[in-house]
Amino acid sequence: MPRIEMTMPHVPALSEFAQRNTVPTSPVVRAGDWVYVSGLPPVNPETGGYDILPIDVQARRVLDHLKSCLEAAGSALDRVVKCNVYCSNPAYFATINAVYAEYFGDHKPARVFVCTAGWFGPFDLEIDCVALAN
Repeated sequence: MPRIEMTMPHVPALSEFAQRNTVPTSPVVRAGDWVYVSGLPPVNPETGGYDILPIDVQARRVLDHLKSCLEAAGSALDRVVKCNVYCSNPAYFATINAVYAEYFGDHKPARVFVCTAGWFGPFDLEIDCVALAN
């Protein structure tokens, strides 16, 4: 079986957040021609902490992080093939969809939108994805 080279690109704010909080994951991993972005919360890129934000602002922050991770790994939003959206409240569905459409435009990757009971964080949204490298 051929060996696939994996790299874990450094993404400012998110890589430091994972190290500081001893989260056993990387924000993004590139494996061959594939890019895997971990579930990203709306971490404040300047402080590395969480802010109490309206859901549309959380969605923009998460999608900005997603874009940064993809670019660090040699990919882009228009190369995404699948997203998973995890949310604390089904009432946020329409707002998140509107922001999501701003970022993806006519590109419509496969997607799952899951609302979870017992949400664990001081935020309401995480998004992960799989993309092709450029």
